Amino acid sequence: MSYIANALQIVIEFGFGILIALIVLRVLLQLVRANFYNPICQFLYKATNPLLMPFRRIIPAWRRVDLAGIVLAWLVSALKLILLAAVVGRFLGLAGLAIMAVADLAGFVLMLYLGLILAQVLLSFVQIDRRHPLLPLIHQLTEPVLKPIRRRLPTVAGLDFSPLVAWLVILLARALLVQPLLDFGMRLALG
Repeated sequence: MSYIANALQIVIEFGFGILIALIVLRVLLQLVRANFYNPICQFLYKATNPLLMPFRRIIPAWRRVDLAGIVLAWLVSALKLILLAAVVGRFLGLAGLAIMAVADLAGFVLMLYLGLILAQVLLSFVQIDRRHPLLPLIHQLTEPVLKPIRRRLPTVAGLDFSPLVAWLVILLARALLVQPLLDFGMRLALG
């Protein structure tokens, strides 16, 4: 692969990663019912509304789950995979592309949670202003993952090991669920 193709892949991964992150964070914040008046939520809503609103007219929400946002994130992930394959001169089959996009999006969400849990752990060691708008959002996003683990895993000497268990589960899910699904999709896509 040439240096230009390598650089193009980096730019595609970076640009689409930011777009997918914005969409996924919006879906997750709606799922956990984050404060709409939080400035970070306001930014996410304003940044994603132009893309999301046309999908919302077609795809309704189901309970608290923003299905339009999930479909949009999946489509953006599929477009990213198409562009990455085009850079190296390959064409992906439709069925394989659909499966690869699901696996890519699931892997992205898992890595996002890995980063959010790491951020919460690091922020717990630092003295910062508790009124900062980022803190309640990180707590609201990670609490549904960490709370069930905390209930089953007691603290030892005042230390909470639930983030370590969550990291282990996330890494195992990536290795045992996402990677085989991505490999299956790749075999299907390349025929």
